[in-house]
Amino acid sequence: MSILLENVTNCVCLAFKALQQDQTGLVNKSKLKVLTANIGTLLDLYGVEKGLEHFRSTLSLSFDQYRFYLQNEVFSSLPAKLPLAELREYESRIAEVCWLVCRKRYLQRDHKVFTDDTVFQLYRIFCVLAELVPDNQTEHSYQVLIHPSEICSIAQTVTSSLGCIFDEDDFTSLSISMGNVRLTPFIAVIESRCLTGIKDSKAIKEAIIDVYQKIVEDVIKKGYLTKRGYIFPSMREFWFVLRPSELSYYKNRSEKDKSGALPIEVGSRVEATTGYRIILHTPERNFELGAPDHMTRLQWISALQLAADHSGGHQTYGRLQVAKRRIQRQGRVQEMLQAKTQLQQERTARQAAEGQAKELEALVKEDSKKLGELGEIKVKLEKLLEEETQAKRDEEIVRALQARVLAEEWEKRDELERLQCEQKMLLDEERIKRQEYEERQREKEEQLRNAEQRLAQLEKERHALDDELKQAREKIVLSEGKKDFLEAKLYQYAPVLREVFRGQG
Repeated sequence: MSILLENVTNCVCLAFKALQQDQTGLVNKSKLKVLTANIGTLLDLYGVEKGLEHFRSTLSLSFDQYRFYLQNEVFSSLPAKLPLAELREYESRIAEVCWLVCRKRYLQRDHKVFTDDTVFQLYRIFCVLAELVPDNQTEHSYQVLIHPSEICSIAQTVTSSLGCIFDEDDFTSLSISMGNVRLTPFIAVIESRCLTGIKDSKAIKEAIIDVYQKIVEDVIKKGYLTKRGYIFPSMREFWFVLRPSELSYYKNRSEKDKSGALPIEVGSRVEATTGYRIILHTPERNFELGAPDHMTRLQWISALQLAADHSGGHQTYGRLQVAKRRIQRQGRVQEMLQAKTQLQQERTARQAAEGQAKELEALVKEDSKKLGELGEIKVKLEKLLEEETQAKRDEEIVRALQARVLAEEWEKRDELERLQCEQKMLLDEERIKRQEYEERQREKEEQLRNAEQRLAQLEKERHALDDELKQAREKIVLSEGKKDFLEAKLYQYAPVLREVFRGQG
């Protein structure tokens, strides 16, 4: 495809859509003949529209078919690469023809702010910046859409030129909600977002012209400089307009009276001299220019060098910048897609990690539950151990008490046995004494019988013996009472002693 056709494709597409009568995406050949004839006339090609009658057997053509016809039957007659000035001239003429076809739908608007000329300039700007994309709603049809970043750049430039404040956050939110837009919304956005409170139509027109010249006419820089004359070597001030192919200068900034142009070709170079002067070296001759200050000189040197670098190309500077930004956007889109893919992978990994974390959490909860149960079992075991320890202590205390009671019982038993022995000894003594007494009594009785004389003496002895017997009997009674008491105590502790003896056994 020739560069010229590539550059005017958006304009032709908008004109083609204006000729459509329905939603089929097709246009009748009779309408396309008029458009083709006008384009051919601008290119000094006559009769190119006649071939449409024999091109395909249908009465209507899609945009792809019509573009194929233009490429092979119209633009193929031109060189594939044209000089930049001629390329811009052809583009301007074809854009005007296409604008005549489609302008009706864009000029009929409510609450218009822009003039018709300004709308045409916005149309040219839109065609340079927009992209041709397939229309998903209609078969064989295309849409011409502009990216929000391009609209933002234009809106910011216009707002700055008018001395207004550009609300970038508001425009960003609007861009996100709108996405890529067609020509009508593009004009409406510029009117609503950049011209709020601006009533000066002249200022609005100049702001749009600045953007138009920069994007469409390849104006790199404009401003006042002084130039040394060729015949009269004095420095005169002119209004300069720099493009990649030439440096034009005018009498004033209205750019109506052109005083001349300095050619900028491949091999041109810029040199800074003293006194804020600039020397432009071209293959033909050198030109001396003067800037008002050091900063302005640096800006012009950079701009002139940029124009020299792009002077040998076959594509306009504005379109090269648009293509560069488009590639950057595509690169950013690829980066965003890669980032999205990476984010999706990270999200998947995070979900897997969260799943593992949930499983681990469930295991931890189960382990915690088991630990809790083990803790409860431990507490119960400790309680049981403490109870068992206390039971052992109580048992030891009971055993100690039992041992002490047993020791006391043994002591009491020993004491009782001792008392029994003493009682037995006393009884034996009493028995012996009784026997002795009885022997004495028999002897006394015998003596009484033998000797009544000693009766009184014996009577006294008997009384004495009776007293001793009484005392002995009292002792015996006392001993028997103690014996009964000890036997009762022994019977009382007899079960305890049997348990003790049984435990020891």
